[in-house]
Amino acid sequence: YRRKLCNTMFIGTAAWSIPRAVADAFPGDGQHLARYARQFPCAEINSSFWRPHQRDTYARWASLVPSHFRFAVKLPRAITHDARLRAARKPLHAFLDQAGGLADRLGVLLVQLPPSLAWDARVARTFFGLLRDAWDGPVACEPRHASWFDAPADRALARLRVTRVAADPARLPAAARPGGWLGPDGDGAGALLYWRWHGSPRVYWSSYDAGWLAQQAAALARWPAAAVPWVIFDNTASGAATADALALRSLVARE
Repeated sequence: YRRKLCNTMFIGTAAWSIPRAVADAFPGDGQHLARYARQFPCAEINSSFWRPHQRDTYARWASLVPSHFRFAVKLPRAITHDARLRAARKPLHAFLDQAGGLADRLGVLLVQLPPSLAWDARVARTFFGLLRDAWDGPVACEPRHASWFDAPADRALARLRVTRVAADPARLPAAARPGGWLGPDGDGAGALLYWRWHGSPRVYWSSYDAGWLAQQAAALARWPAAAVPWVIFDNTASGAATADALALRSLVARE
């Protein structure tokens, strides 16, 4: 995976809607996903968090995108929020079998945790060990309890090759920067790095201004060339995500 995608930046959105305001940036015929995939190299599947999808559904999505395109797929809330990472073997294997319909278009597994879930070394090691036994590709974890940003949790995630998501808005300063697995030298080289930007000040709604996006483009350019950055805009409720992703793409190209 790293060998294929080094020197590539993945910028996209949660889901693949095309708001009317930016429809001209997605010319041509076909379903929204096919049009979206002509402009962006990745998308995040969030609907898997709420309900299972048939393996054939994932396979159909894979058939609509080019060979270089990758999906990130969020784990079901039944595993992360209801069971809180415990007793996960059976539901995890069922989810992986379904998402396996993406074949080589499956790029990242996203584990988003509830704000109430504190770091528990035994539970985390058991769960991510189970996940690692079944999936050798990139894993990104978005914890939202402060204890996950302490040094012991960060070191444990690094040993398990789990990247900690950098989020905006950040609940604390460390949450704004990727953590956990940052490659063999800890500088990002040879690792997938994952940003999720949810909109600020109104989460899921607000768009980002040009100045903020320019700052982020400059910051992204400072990571080693051998890093594989993913930037996903999740401020989709108002349709802002697609326009923001297009704007960041242009800024990154200038950098």
